[in-house]
Amino acid sequence: MTTIHMPDIRYPFPSGINQHVNEAQDHVAAWVAFHGLLSTEKAWQRFHKARFAWLAARAFPNAALHELCIIADFNTWLFILDDQCDEASAGRKADYLKSIMAGFMDILQSNRLVTPETGGALPAALSSIWERMRVIGSPAWRIRFIRSMDDYFRSCIWEAENREAGLVPSVEDYIHMRPFTGALLADIEAIEIIEKIYLPRTIIEQPLLQRMIQACNNIVCWSNDLFSCTKEARQGDVHNLVLVLQHHRQLSLQEAINQAARMHNEEVAIFVTLEKLLPLKGDERDYELLRYVSVLRSWITGNFDWSVSDTGRYGLAAQEVAVA
Repeated sequence: MTTIHMPDIRYPFPSGINQHVNEAQDHVAAWVAFHGLLSTEKAWQRFHKARFAWLAARAFPNAALHELCIIADFNTWLFILDDQCDEASAGRKADYLKSIMAGFMDILQSNRLVTPETGGALPAALSSIWERMRVIGSPAWRIRFIRSMDDYFRSCIWEAENREAGLVPSVEDYIHMRPFTGALLADIEAIEIIEKIYLPRTIIEQPLLQRMIQACNNIVCWSNDLFSCTKEARQGDVHNLVLVLQHHRQLSLQEAINQAARMHNEEVAIFVTLEKLLPLKGDERDYELLRYVSVLRSWITGNFDWSVSDTGRYGLAAQEVAVA
C-alpha cells in the first residue's frame, strides 16, 4: 500500500453559495426521479452523497431559484452521462456513443420534445432542460450553447475511441481536449441566461478575457483531475492530467500529482494577473464585466469547495490518500 499526498490548493477569491441551495437540491432529486435517471438503490445513494446542486449553487451564487434549478439539472445530467461514458461498458463503444449523442444533438437543434416514455431517460431529461433554457436564451445564445455541447459530445467520443484502441493520449492532445471533455464551456455560455449578464460579444471575445476563460477552465478541470486521479487510476481510465503525465513522462504517481499541481497553480497566477488588466472603461459595462469575471471566480472556488467540503464523490476528507 502506497500513500500519496494531495496538494494544498488555495485560491485568492472569496467563496459564496446561493441562498436557494437546499430548494435546488430537493428539486434536482425530484427531477431525477421523474425522468428515471437512476434505477438502483446504490445509484441513489451515490446521488445523495454527491450533492450536485451544491456545485451549481456555489458556481452561480446570485442566480434566482428558477435559473439555479435549470443549471443544477444540467450539471446533474452531465455528471450522470459522464459516469455512464466513463464507467459503463457503453462508454467504451464509440459507435454506440455516436448514436446516442446524435440523438442529443437532434433534441438541441430541432427542439424535439422527448418524454421518458417516448425517448428514454437521458434524452427526456435533456429535452426538459433545453425546453426551459430556450425560453430564457436568445437565438444567438442558443447557437453558441449548441456549439459548445457539440464540442463536448465529440470529446466524449474521442475518449471512447481512445479506450477502444487502448491509447493514452499525449500530454499535448490531452491538454487540448480537456476544456471540451469537462463541458465547462457550456456552463460558461450559460452565465448569460443564469446570472442575467449580457456582455457584448466584442468584450467577451477579447483575447484577454478569452485567456481568463481558458485559465478558469484549466483550473477547474485540472483540479478535478487531481481530486479524481486515484479513483480513475483504479478504474483504468487514463483521461486524467495526472495519469497522462505519469505515463508519458515516466513519473511516479506522486511526482505526476506534484507536476499537475504546479501547472494548475500557474493558471491561477495567470488568471489573477489578467484580472488586474481588465479593460475597464469607466461606464456601465464595467459592472457587467466585473459580474461576469466574478462568476468565473465562483466557478474556481465553488468547484474546489464542493469537491472538498460538500460532495462525497471524490473522498477528499484527508490530504493523504492510500492507493494500492
